[in-house]
Amino acid sequence: MMKRAQENGIVDIRIHNLRDWTTDKHHVVDDAPFGGGPGMVMKPEPIFAAVESLRNEKSTVVLMTPQGERFTQSAAEKFTRSDHLVVICGHYEGIDQRVIEHLVDAEISIGDYVLTNGAIAAVILVDATVRLLPGVLGDEQSAAEDSFSAGLLEAPQYTRPAEFRGWKVPEILLSGNHAEIARWRKKEALRRTRENRPDLLR
Repeated sequence: MMKRAQENGIVDIRIHNLRDWTTDKHHVVDDAPFGGGPGMVMKPEPIFAAVESLRNEKSTVVLMTPQGERFTQSAAEKFTRSDHLVVICGHYEGIDQRVIEHLVDAEISIGDYVLTNGAIAAVILVDATVRLLPGVLGDEQSAAEDSFSAGLLEAPQYTRPAEFRGWKVPEILLSGNHAEIARWRKKEALRRTRENRPDLLR
């Protein structure tokens, strides 16, 4: 999907190496934290230099960090309205706080866990956002019926054969009655959400 979106001119995705904006001969992008403690912290200079050279007046600067707001489908939809996203990938013990306070528009976390590499989180944000852009998916209705788009998890899906190892597809899906099928899917979406993600119903 990402490749097709780029080939069709819907989106332009570029990856940049922060080391290209360093000024020392070793291209250092991290240093020990002030106050002591384990690990390394990403330095502000190359991040500011990179973002300031890449962004424009329509840019939204996003930092992928475990301390950020949790990423959701509605957040992905919001990012589709941005003309230009600059995504900073967190690494190590974190990013110098001055980057967050003076450069970043949004701090985003993909979940309550920590990764070794913020690029993984950035790929998730980009994929979830780009697939919502018009023309990326083969059928625009696909995104509208995804889990979370309507506030519920998606209803169960089935395909051929109609019977497999004695397990049959629900008869309603074979009926051709689209109104009844829609009602069944809504009911099943509600059931699945109640069982797997009751927090979405609160």
